[in-house]
Order: sequence, then C-alpha cells, then structure tokens
Amino acid sequence: MGIAERIYEVVRGLPDAVAAEVLDYAEAKCAKASTDAVQAARRSAALALLEKHAGKFKAVKFNRAELYDRACLR
Repeated sequence: MGIAERIYEVVRGLPDAVAAEVLDYAEAKCAKASTDAVQAARRSAALALLEKHAGKFKAVKFNRAELYDRACLR
C-alpha cells in the first residue's frame, strides 16, 4: 500500500472538520513546495549570472571623506 492510500484510509475515518484540516495542510505543503522550487530556480539563475561575470570587476576600497573633498565640489 502506498502513502496516498494510507493517508486516504486514515482520513476516511475522521470527521469532516478534521479531514478538512488535513486537506488544508496537504495543500499548504504543495504550495510551499512549488514556491521553494521557484525560489531555487531564481537562485540558480542569479548564481549563473554572477558566475558569468566573475573576475571582471575589481573591488577598490575608498575613503568617503575624500570623495567629498574634490576640487569640482568646492
């Protein structure tokens, strides 16, 4: 007997209100699983984009005070 059949057998003997709670729980789990899959796909796409541009830019530290102390701003 598979899991779906076992769940059906258990829920079949429950009152309708409790069975509705089980159904709500199962639907919420399905929605969360699909949301997680979408987030995983977005993360994968973002990481692929970062990988594509890896090493092309150099990070340079700067002093914020020096940025405001320029001749063109005086």
